[in-house]
Amino acid sequence: MTSNNVVQPGRPYPLGPTWDGKGVNFALFSENAEKVELCLFDKTGQHETARVVLPEHTDHIWHGYLPEAHPGMLYGYRVHGPYAPQAGHRFNPHKLLIDPYAKLLAGEFRWSDSHYGYRVGSGREDLSFDRRDNARSMPKCVVVEQAFTWGDDRRPATSWNDSVIYELHVRGFTMRHPKVPEAQRGTFAGLASRPAIDHLRALGVTAVELLPVHAFVDEHFLIKRNLRNYWGYATLSYFAPATRYMSTHGLNELKTTVKRLHDAGIEVILDVVYNHSCEADHLGPTVSFRGIDNASYYHLRQDDPRFYVNDTGCGNALNLTHPRVLQLVMDSLRYWVDEFHVDGFRFDLGTTLGREANGFDPGAGFFDAVRQDPVLSTVKLIAEPWDIGPGGYQLGQFPPGWAEWNDRYRDSVRRFWRGDHGELPELGRRLTGSADLLEHNRRRPWASINYAISHDGFSLADLVSYEHKHNLDNGEDGRDGHNANYSLNFGVEGPTDDPQILEQRDRQQRNLLATVLFSQGTPMITSGDELGRSQRGNNNAYCQDNETTWLAWQELNDRHRRLIEFTGRLIALRRRHPVLRRARHLHGRDQSSQGLRDIAWYAADGGEMRDHLWADPGVANIGILLAGDAGTHVDQSGESLVDDVLFIALNGQTSDLDFRLPSPTSDGGRWICMVDTALPDRGDGGASVGCGDVYAMRGRSLALFRLDAAG
Repeated sequence: MTSNNVVQPGRPYPLGPTWDGKGVNFALFSENAEKVELCLFDKTGQHETARVVLPEHTDHIWHGYLPEAHPGMLYGYRVHGPYAPQAGHRFNPHKLLIDPYAKLLAGEFRWSDSHYGYRVGSGREDLSFDRRDNARSMPKCVVVEQAFTWGDDRRPATSWNDSVIYELHVRGFTMRHPKVPEAQRGTFAGLASRPAIDHLRALGVTAVELLPVHAFVDEHFLIKRNLRNYWGYATLSYFAPATRYMSTHGLNELKTTVKRLHDAGIEVILDVVYNHSCEADHLGPTVSFRGIDNASYYHLRQDDPRFYVNDTGCGNALNLTHPRVLQLVMDSLRYWVDEFHVDGFRFDLGTTLGREANGFDPGAGFFDAVRQDPVLSTVKLIAEPWDIGPGGYQLGQFPPGWAEWNDRYRDSVRRFWRGDHGELPELGRRLTGSADLLEHNRRRPWASINYAISHDGFSLADLVSYEHKHNLDNGEDGRDGHNANYSLNFGVEGPTDDPQILEQRDRQQRNLLATVLFSQGTPMITSGDELGRSQRGNNNAYCQDNETTWLAWQELNDRHRRLIEFTGRLIALRRRHPVLRRARHLHGRDQSSQGLRDIAWYAADGGEMRDHLWADPGVANIGILLAGDAGTHVDQSGESLVDDVLFIALNGQTSDLDFRLPSPTSDGGRWICMVDTALPDRGDGGASVGCGDVYAMRGRSLALFRLDAAG
């Protein structure tokens, strides 16, 4: 099987397989390896046809060139070196390994004890050594040809201020959509289908944020429970798309999807997982990095390199302080921008990426590398600003140019609408872009990703229907998932036919959506929340690849359709009124030509909020006046963003309230109600209320008004 007759020295760069039209150059980084074998397979991927030793070694890059090799060829690596777990080395040439730079994988990953570098059940755990070959159970790397006709594809380049993000799961979005061709459901092609894109356009969202689409594995413990890794946070390859989302098993399917979304004016943001890999802890499988160079790719404990630093809670953490690991991440990110034209990234457990020897550092090597990169510095960058490591909560501490998921916004909005006392001061800071957390270093309101719901936790419908998580189907006896959900079921846990409870739940969903979309900052809504998606109370549905998580398009009723229409109207109002999405923080200092401050806060009696009202834990209502012509605001082209005077009234108490609308100018005028969450079918030109008059608000409701000075 071994053959070295045709291999040439080749080059150490670029890493991975590179086809030049005549042959393929292979290059693999491993600082501590002693020998690297390239294994070639037949088209079935089941039979190894040749084993080639890479002949050259330059700056820890093993490389070789195979003349007449071509796209479509299947391969993997076997890497020789010491098997010394107590010294941090776990080389095992009996394990076929995925090339970290593989652009496509063929075949399925099938769990077997042969994937472990040690003898399972030996009694010595990972200190033993396993000689079984795992090749038949491994997917194979594919040499690919990257050509694709992008034509006139243009990135939408939506400004942060104008962005509305829609978080979705590629599979769950279309698996049950009756108008999507059956063969395309649950795939990239399904997302690119006309029914899917028509829905996104009708809503008015500007970007889709896709849960992980890098190739990933279903963890062994899930397979044993007859479950799957649905969310995808167990990456196997940072360059290869997940074939489970392909209807054609080709790279062009995803590229076509991106192009069609761009044609619709919709950006594509990828949720990426560079903080850990699927290889888990010291008892995990050996499928890629661990067998290529464990001591380089992973953070190991200094006191005992047998074990991993587990700042992620997933068993391991990638070592981005190593220049080659940092290069891997940077090369991967650039690849997705250059080859797939994606518009940005959301970084799972982003704190891990910025953790240096002395802890999290906003000036960490990764952040510096991204900031100076001519490609990556121009796309949208979003951090999940926490992990479970020391000092792991870093909301507000990421460098300029980054946006951050704002969980303090999420929790404050949830608590206010649930009816918690004393929430007004916190709520006020969150509704206005979280300047207290993010304005340093001249960061803008858009840096706050405002959300009430994400994939992680209750869906919107469940947040207003359950007060306890119902996660037994996950197989962990209900121990998993968040306990602090700040949810409210309105008297019945779960489904009900009670019309009064249903009306309250529907109104509460509208309250949460309107709050997110009328707040300063970047709004994010989660797929299916606009149509009443329920996960039956499961708030950690990471392993539910079934009807628990798939959008139930075929079950939509009039209630759901009204919510879809209402959500679209909220987004349209945000787009129509730039005062709802200011590029600079509002502090009540800039004034309009009529002497109105850019922002002012009002009590329900029509007067401005006073200190004792802010401090009163029993006060659960507030009004926000936004002067659309105060200050100087321009768009990307320099055009003025002068707007109307708007007023947002929030009544968080359970009882109805006569809210006296302010008289901001001496000219009088009338307030035109554009949205009332208690009257969702009312159009933009609903009730007209004189300045200084009262507006009758239902308990737990929100209303948006526009000042008609001529009225």
